[in-house]
Amino acid sequence: MIPETKALRRSKTAVLKDWSKKSNIKAEKVQYSADFTLDSDFGLPGAITVSNKHQREFFLESITLEGFASGPVHFPCNSWVQSTKHHPAKRIFFSNEPYLPSETPPGLRALRERELKDLRGEGKGVRKLSDRIYDYDIYNDLGNPDKGIDYARPVLGGEKIPYPRRCRTGREPTYTDSNAESRVEKPSPMYVPRDEQFEESKKKTFSYGRLKAVLHTLVPSLKASISAENRGFNAFADIDVLYKEGILLKVGIQDEIWRLLPLPKVVTKIQESSEGLLRYDTPKILSKDKFAWLRDDEFARQAIAGVNPVNIELLKEFPPKSNLDPQIYGPLESALKEEHILGQLHGMSVQQGTLKPIAIELSLPPSGPPSRSKRVVTPPVDATSNWIWQLAKSHVCSNDAGVHQLVNHWLRTHACMEPFILAAHRQLSAMHPIFKLLDPHMRYTLEINALARQSLINADGVIESCFTPGRYCMDISAAAYKNFWRFDKEGLPADLIRRGMAVPDSTQPHGLKLLLEDYPYAQDGLLIWFAIENWVRTYVNHYYPSSTMIINDTELQLWYSESVNVGHGDLSDADWWPKLETGEDLVSILTTIIWLSSAQHAALNFGQYPYGGYVPNRPPLMRRHIPEQGDPEFENFHADPQKYFLSALPSLLQATKFMAVVDTLSTHSPDEEYIGNRQQMSIWSGDAEIVEAFYEFSAEIQRIEKEIDRRNNDPSLRSRCGAGVLPYELLAPSSEPGVTCRGVPNSVSI
Repeated sequence: MIPETKALRRSKTAVLKDWSKKSNIKAEKVQYSADFTLDSDFGLPGAITVSNKHQREFFLESITLEGFASGPVHFPCNSWVQSTKHHPAKRIFFSNEPYLPSETPPGLRALRERELKDLRGEGKGVRKLSDRIYDYDIYNDLGNPDKGIDYARPVLGGEKIPYPRRCRTGREPTYTDSNAESRVEKPSPMYVPRDEQFEESKKKTFSYGRLKAVLHTLVPSLKASISAENRGFNAFADIDVLYKEGILLKVGIQDEIWRLLPLPKVVTKIQESSEGLLRYDTPKILSKDKFAWLRDDEFARQAIAGVNPVNIELLKEFPPKSNLDPQIYGPLESALKEEHILGQLHGMSVQQGTLKPIAIELSLPPSGPPSRSKRVVTPPVDATSNWIWQLAKSHVCSNDAGVHQLVNHWLRTHACMEPFILAAHRQLSAMHPIFKLLDPHMRYTLEINALARQSLINADGVIESCFTPGRYCMDISAAAYKNFWRFDKEGLPADLIRRGMAVPDSTQPHGLKLLLEDYPYAQDGLLIWFAIENWVRTYVNHYYPSSTMIINDTELQLWYSESVNVGHGDLSDADWWPKLETGEDLVSILTTIIWLSSAQHAALNFGQYPYGGYVPNRPPLMRRHIPEQGDPEFENFHADPQKYFLSALPSLLQATKFMAVVDTLSTHSPDEEYIGNRQQMSIWSGDAEIVEAFYEFSAEIQRIEKEIDRRNNDPSLRSRCGAGVLPYELLAPSSEPGVTCRGVPNSVSI
């Protein structure tokens, strides 16, 4: 650019000097060089265009130009460059110098606009795997009606069934239903914009690569090996065998596939055949106390320090009352009475800040006698009631597992983030400071969500086959989106207040008081929430000294408007959407997005195998109801309650499929990027003040980690410290690779 006018100025084309010499090098990264000749008055370059005249695409990580008096100029690229044979247009890469739209040098404005136009596309046609186009569509590809009516599923998204939008692929409709998009079945890849896909050279080390191998190879092998017989576990020792001895897989699978599956572990081949032995790691819930899952205090502790600590609410009226449609779900009044509660409180000693279950109410659809649709179970007084109580707790865990997976995990952190990511790529230039802020928190989310649509949440996928709601799993997710989800309540403080677990209190360090002080998820989460908020506030105030600048930032306003009105268009008329007019508005919106993508997802995801890998602790489904006297099954239950309990748990096939998938979902990949860290730390931004502020944020995250370690060794915090009690580390920021039950990645990447 010409320094005085900032007008566009181009150098002559340069070619790589050592391409042919290094083209056969087998390495993860290869550094190439080229010489550019610039006039003395050229100024600092703000953009580079790149053409690939070879036959294959290549991944360009970064470009650094040296030879300037002010120091090197960095161009963070992190993008696939396609051959001009398939994509003739030149690729544009901008330097790391951030610019608001109004401050963009005139010479770069046209390039900035052109790049965004290319990323938006025209909303037509079938997307090729090499495309870099971000667009929206409804969830109309979860079913496969061409396979039969049992594989048809409702379309999610639109006035009838509101739902967030997903990335558009543009595939043709199915033959039997013009409203359903044809499916791409495994192992063929689903389209996501090319830059959202994992790098080919690293795929084998990513958790994603292992997940694909589990879904595409291991799960079908389990089906074939265990057979269609839906047999259950005969004894608790049968479950222990999964960790000690393993399962013999009776179908041939190539060594190459096993090599992609370091977790779960394939121990050996049996004799000279192609049979393999699959052995699972022992879940962490068994590591300190094998029988902890049987205790009432552990059952209660997991509601505030387990894998789903975001459902517990303060009871605000008694007896509780449902707000469901009584014509469908029966009487709204709870069957809980004062005597159920008072009977349990009598003689109970008061313990410091711990929880204890005192009654469980279970409901069935009102198809039978009214007295049988609702049932209250209280803690045991004898052998029979002890087994009834254990069954009741397992039914609670099964229902909680479904809500956790379909609402709190999938909907609130995966699906609801996708529209904000699509809009960011469509409306925010890579030069925009807000794009630079959000970039690490959007990494690989579209890719993992596409895989979920293909193999996890689809008709007859892993979720349907392993969770109680079955084919109605996504109906539950959609109902929660329509009736419960609110962006303005997704931030941690607002959510705690909504659930009655905290109240505003200006005398407290974070402006609110926890009603249950020993609530590990909330305690640790608030430290991370306010660290993120302080970092974001510093960032926003640096680039937006006045509210006028936010209102006049066209890219920023289009990003938020499109996220709401298109990506979440089915709920766009709701009056609870935050406005984007001031710096504090922007701080709140960005903090919520970063929280959901990082800490909230980590708290809900990485404990799935440590807690759910032992199926009796947290069964994803129950196959039998709790018998009552007079039922045909009551005699069988009475004669052998352990056998009945085990027969109610998932079958061997259901359990091993579920364990294989959640083991992989709970795995950190070796290249994981954790909160407080960024790839290319020194070059992601050309703004020295912001880089320094990020280092301060990183230091604060390290201090939080030390505080979490201290809390986990504080005997007064009995929800996270004690004999046989697991420490609460799901919000401890860093982690080693593998299943660690800790670590907060920057993004929803698994």
